[in-house]
Amino acid sequence: MARAAGVSQSAVSRCFTPGASASPAVRKKVVEAAKRLGYRPNAMARTIITRRSGLVAIVVAVDTNLQYPEALSELSRALSRSGRRIMLFAIDAMDEIDAVVDQIWSYQVDGVVALVSLTDTQIGLLEDHDVPVVLYNRLPGKRLVSSVTCDHAMCGQLLGQHLLDGGHRRFALIHGPAFSSVASERMAGVATTLAAAGVTDIVEARGDYGYDSGVVATRELATRANLRGTAIVAANDMMALGALDEARFGFKLGVPHETVVAGFDGIGATRWQSYDLTTVRQPLQRMAEAAAAMIAERVNSGLVGERRMFPGELVVGATAPD
Repeated sequence: MARAAGVSQSAVSRCFTPGASASPAVRKKVVEAAKRLGYRPNAMARTIITRRSGLVAIVVAVDTNLQYPEALSELSRALSRSGRRIMLFAIDAMDEIDAVVDQIWSYQVDGVVALVSLTDTQIGLLEDHDVPVVLYNRLPGKRLVSSVTCDHAMCGQLLGQHLLDGGHRRFALIHGPAFSSVASERMAGVATTLAAAGVTDIVEARGDYGYDSGVVATRELATRANLRGTAIVAANDMMALGALDEARFGFKLGVPHETVVAGFDGIGATRWQSYDLTTVRQPLQRMAEAAAAMIAERVNSGLVGERRMFPGELVVGATAPD
């Protein structure tokens, strides 16, 4: 290949190594020679030589947050731009994580982006096998580990203040799963803002992040409070959409004239004309790019413990206008 292209073997290697630099002229010669020879780079051979597979494991709980398909798409694109591909590990329950951790290092992945909460012990097991970890959308525990997240507490404060500014003083809060730190941070931000304003007229229920649980939680809230004149805040958009539909069709409430509804995430469905939900959007592209960069930095230089936090963006829709 090098002889056919008229370049050195190291130049050929750089042209076929993701992230490596090569001049346009050299790259053109190598690509043209590869076409003439019918050459295809052998990923397995490269893995043996470089001890890097180009694979990044993505660990996600399928029922944790229905926004994650959009997050996964952004992560896949960001990692692809850095020359890596993803290997998806989807778990149904948090007690499956130990088994997944045992599997991950057998695939010789370059790193792990975890969209689930990992214990310090689980992170330690991965890093003991030279598998760097980046936590996505959650903060680390005591162990020094890189993370990228949205500022969920600030998102909650932002949404709470928006509703207060709209004159609302009665609230119904739909929390997420008890194990979800993201949901806890969001709703804590809302609660802190309401408390600072002296608001005490609050009823609460809990869902599992799914649409149906938003419907059920709204029915539960209605048994303990009059939803007319109450602002409903759900810990994510899917539950907010369930609450919105139940308020409209189950209780025949006008939105936003008789009740308002808001959520978090900024998923695509919130912009559908029939919903137009007020929400706080996460900067998924920026977060994905940061996660991909962190993996590259950990692999190339061993940097650890960096934390990047991004602000959310309030998106005012028809369900809770100004």
